[in-house]
Amino acid sequence: MKVIVIGGGVIGTCTAYYLASAGHTVTLVERNTTVAQESSFGNAGVIAPGYVTPWAAPGMPRKLLGYMFSSASPLIFRPGLSAGTWRWALRWLRECKLDRYRANRARMQRLAFYSQQCLHALREHHEFDYEQTQGYLQLFRTERDIKLNEPARAMLAENEVPHRLLTAEECLKLEPALSTDAKLAGGLHLPRDETGNCPLFTKRLAQIAREMGVTLATETTVLAVQPNLGRAGVTVTTAATGSPVQTATWQADAVVMAAGVASAALLRPLGIDVPLWPIKGYSITVPVKSELFSPRLAVMDESYKTAVTPQGNRLRIAGTAELGDAALVLREKAIATLYKVATDWFPGAGRYREARAWVGARPMLPDGPPLLGATHLPGIYLNLGHGSTGWAMACGSGKVLADLLSGQTPDIDMEGLTLSRYAH
Repeated sequence: MKVIVIGGGVIGTCTAYYLASAGHTVTLVERNTTVAQESSFGNAGVIAPGYVTPWAAPGMPRKLLGYMFSSASPLIFRPGLSAGTWRWALRWLRECKLDRYRANRARMQRLAFYSQQCLHALREHHEFDYEQTQGYLQLFRTERDIKLNEPARAMLAENEVPHRLLTAEECLKLEPALSTDAKLAGGLHLPRDETGNCPLFTKRLAQIAREMGVTLATETTVLAVQPNLGRAGVTVTTAATGSPVQTATWQADAVVMAAGVASAALLRPLGIDVPLWPIKGYSITVPVKSELFSPRLAVMDESYKTAVTPQGNRLRIAGTAELGDAALVLREKAIATLYKVATDWFPGAGRYREARAWVGARPMLPDGPPLLGATHLPGIYLNLGHGSTGWAMACGSGKVLADLLSGQTPDIDMEGLTLSRYAH
């Protein structure tokens, strides 16, 4: 089949790779000059399948109210007058019930664990470095944090994820770079979780895909997608990014929508209205000043939901989610929280004055799981809505799409991961 994949983030690039591996003729369309320049660019880089869970969880509405009045908060809510934000928020509230949370969590973790298997298989087949590290340490500032983490540990045990609760002293032994001045009650070590530089991985995979025959069409914006009336195939209308006057039409047997938040605008004229909304995420990237004081493995500050990840000679500090304002404007409050976490735990590690700040839009669905697979329209497929955990689900999602387009049954149960869950 001739397939066009729209969107060159980690999701779209993985999709293109697996489609090419399955023998399809693939064109990967990206509006930027290279891949992984938007949502995939500045993320934490953490692959922790056991912690892939929905935002919509029991108790989250109450937490959200508390965060609104906190000076340093992992979540910022700026609803304004946007009707779209309020519609999304109301659907999100309905998903915060315990039974809905459990169902959505099971769907996301099913895909995330499978995706990690796919990543390992890919890495064995193509040896390449993307600044990956092994192990993940969750830090608890208070005994209350440890207590609140009990359901998460039960969930890890349920999924047979290796983990160990550590004392403060054991945390310092495992990660000697942690500052002894910061308040530390204990930690949770997950030895099989991992991290990596997501854009570096995506660029390397795009290079491998090109060597396999994938056409990479950069600086190309998709204006419209339309199934061909009365005959097979799909027509895609494109233009050079920034020059929408001169358009071109491309023909394909199938199209995979993997353009993150931008997918919604392309799907709406087709009568496919998915509740996809941009949730802003923030990060800072800091040059390492001293390896002696820099972490060897990724850590997560549970209180502030902020990860500090070593990536070569840099540190990536990522966290703080913002709902309600789609404009990609850096907020001082969000960046200040990231600086606080980094300097609390690793004050001598980085040249913090040289930090580069980033903000991106995470394509979030109100219930949590992404949408994979076919739509009711022939030739139109979805691979979108991964939210803040796209890197953890990317390989598995790409493999699932390749299997479906090849007429194969995916290796995982697709219940709750398709568009049919919004059919009611």
